[in-house]
Order: sequence, then structure tokens, then C-alpha cells
Amino acid sequence: MNRDRVLSSTADDPWSLPVSVLAEEIASGRVTSVEVVDAFLARITEHDDKLHAYVEVYQAEARLAADAADKAIQAGHAVGPFHGVPIALKDLIELKGRITTAGSVHFRNRRTAVTATVAQRLMAQGLIVLGKTHTVELAYTGWGINEGMGTPWNPWDRATHRIPGGSSSGSGVAVAAGLAPWAIGTDTGGSVRLPAAFCGLTGLKPTVGRISTAGIIPLSATLDTPGPVARSVLDAALLYNLMRDPGHAGGTGPASDPLPTLKRGVRGLRLGRMPQVERDGVDAAVLEAYDRSLRTLAELGAEIVDVALPFRFDDCFPVHLTVVHAEAYAHFREMIEDDATLLSSSVRIGISLGRDISAQQYLCAQKQRGAMAAAMADALGEVDALLTPTTESPAVPVDRVDTSRSPSRFTRFVNTLDMCALALPNGATSGGLPLSLQIVCKGHDEAIAFRIGYEFQTATTWHLRTPQL
Repeated sequence: MNRDRVLSSTADDPWSLPVSVLAEEIASGRVTSVEVVDAFLARITEHDDKLHAYVEVYQAEARLAADAADKAIQAGHAVGPFHGVPIALKDLIELKGRITTAGSVHFRNRRTAVTATVAQRLMAQGLIVLGKTHTVELAYTGWGINEGMGTPWNPWDRATHRIPGGSSSGSGVAVAAGLAPWAIGTDTGGSVRLPAAFCGLTGLKPTVGRISTAGIIPLSATLDTPGPVARSVLDAALLYNLMRDPGHAGGTGPASDPLPTLKRGVRGLRLGRMPQVERDGVDAAVLEAYDRSLRTLAELGAEIVDVALPFRFDDCFPVHLTVVHAEAYAHFREMIEDDATLLSSSVRIGISLGRDISAQQYLCAQKQRGAMAAAMADALGEVDALLTPTTESPAVPVDRVDTSRSPSRFTRFVNTLDMCALALPNGATSGGLPLSLQIVCKGHDEAIAFRIGYEFQTATTWHLRTPQL
């Protein structure tokens, strides 16, 4: 298993710089965008044969874009503070003229005629797309396993192939391994937060509506949302701001910008401790890190309080699955019903469950989802956030995954109940595998989640650890 190191950022290794620093280095001319892009491309060439984070790398195009960025910056025509900074995109995000596989062999040669809104926004602000990262097939499950196109290798254990978390598996591996400074994932039941947790990163599941899903291949039109995957809360907040769409519902307004309140600390905030019953079945190392995190936040001035929740987290699963299966089957029906399509049997069988969901069952599930969201909002009315672990265990070996279970016990309820949540590193096992804390907030309270997470990272160094490749 890997020994880790604490991140040491130098201009000699621009791939190791936090994006908040990297952007300043490029803008000032102390390092060029070409040098930065070349550093990441060299890392990809050296390590991605094993790690399998990328579906496709745009080497020539990224270098051309970097050269153009350097010339624009030198001429005083930078389009924004992140002009020339590279990024990786999950392979559900459409780029005109590019192949978008959605993690399926069936789409290996599918070229799209559109560019996703979120990709347009990033490129308009000068970001350079390094390539597309692997996803679970059709973004359907959370372990990060892809039978047809291969499972990315969690970089925290060089000897054993461990799960990266999914469905944004490649995005998590790319950022953790220094093959991208940050990346975009999507989250329907935990698909940004799970790879962030298993790969030692910070990841945000925003409120639905904060960021446009136009041009992103859907799993559930109701529950899907893109989110940032980054090394730190600050970088995640910066990327979230770049992703927000002023023309999309919920994307604007003073409360949607986390930066003005990021450094206000946690003194005076009331943070909820999850109920004792939710600790059952959780790995001892995960619970130890969780309890230590609560003590840290208390020492920083937050008030940690017990909360009585109206139901168990798992009680949201049936409602969530009804909505997801009905909507996924509606979108992928022709693929599912055509035996000639190259789909893995597990994904075909899973999504086909939507075939037998009636309109009445679907509408009842949506109604129940609203009632559960209201009940949870009432229960959390006196707290600013609910704190949970992000996962029940650290990353397990791929060959020991119990596919009859889901890793999303602590994440899926957030999507079901229209909340937002931030996952961030809060510890490590004795063997060095990352552990993660989840900060769950009411819908549209991303700024509060970022504020709590930023203060936690000022007092800890877990987010500075990187795997030795």
C-alpha cells in the first residue's frame, strides 16, 4: 500500500499546486499555461496506463489552447482569473465533435453535435479541457466499477486494485493522482462525493438547479446535478462559482456565491450530530475520524448538537430508486430493450426495473419525496448543517465488492431530499486509505457547507495528503 506525502507546492512541479495558487502563477507569468498543461500531460503519460482515469486525452488541442492562453494573457486579454488553467470532464459531459461514451462500450464511436452548458461556461472563462474521464456505465452505480470499459485504479494503493468510487470514478482518480488539478463529476445519489471520499478529495453535490445539466447525458432528470471535484474546499468553491449558470434557475443571487462568507469561521453555528442508530455497521476507523472531526469543529467554536431525524437515511432508498429507475428507463429504453446493444448485464437488468413502474407509482414517489424533504427540513430547522461520514468504510478491493449493496448509505438521502452536501478528507486508516466527512445542508445553502469545510481545513491537513505513485 502507498505511503503518502503532504503536498509540497513548487513551481518546479506545477501539477502539485492548488488551483488557487496555480491560477495566480499563470496570471502573473511566473509559469506559463503551456508549462502547466505539459506537466499534466506528462503525468498522464507516465501513470494513466495503470490508473485508467481517462477515456480520451486531448493532447494536441490542449497544447494549442494553452499556447493561445499564454498569448492572450501576455497581451492583456485574459478572459478571467483562471484563463489557462486545465480541467478534466466526466465522460457524460458533451463536447461538440467529441466522443461521449457515458461509460458504455455501445457509445465508443458516438460523436456529439452539442456542447454542454457547463463546459461552455468553463471554456468561455479560459479553462482548458485536458480530456474526458471514465464513468460507471450510464452513471448507474456508486462503487466505480465498469465491466466494459475498465475500472479506474484508486491511487492510494499501488498493490491492490481498490474501488475509486463512482459514478465519477475517473474524475476522482485523475485529481487524486495529479493527472488534473480539478475535475467535473455528476451526482445523482453520491457520484461526486463517493469518489471524493474514497480518493481523499473534496467534492460538492450542489442543489439541483444551481448548475445547468443541459448537454449532460442524464440518469435522472429530477435528481442529476454536476459538481466540482478538487483537492481543497477553496478550490471546490472556486470551481463551483465558475460552473454556476446565471441563466439557469437557482444559479444566481448573493446566497449562491460562497466566497464572501468562506472565511467567517464556524463560531455560533449549530451543527447536528447524526443519530446513534446510524452508526450501526460503520467501520471503526470511519467512526473514529467522524468523532474527531466533531471535536475539531467544536474546538473551532461550533456548537455540536444531537438531532432527532424523522426517518433513517436508508428509508429514502425506495423513493429514490423509483424515481431514478423510471427516469433512466424512459431515457435509455431503446438501448435496454435492444439485445444487440453492448450493455453489461447488471446495468441492463438494473435500469430495466423502470419498465414496470407505473405512472401512479412514479407520481406517488415524487409526492412522498416532497413530504420526506419537508419532514427533514423541519427536523433540521434549528441547525445549520448535519454532519455524517461520507461512506461506511474506506475503499475496498474491487474483487471484494458486494454488488448487492450500495456504498451510498450516507449520500443518497441528500439527493432524494433536495439538499446539498460537501465531502472532504478527515482522516486515514492505519494503511493510509482516505476517510471522509460529509457536511449536509439545506437546499441552496452551499455557502454554509463551504464555510464549515473551509474552517475545518484551516485546522487540519488531511486534504494536503497525496498518494505516492
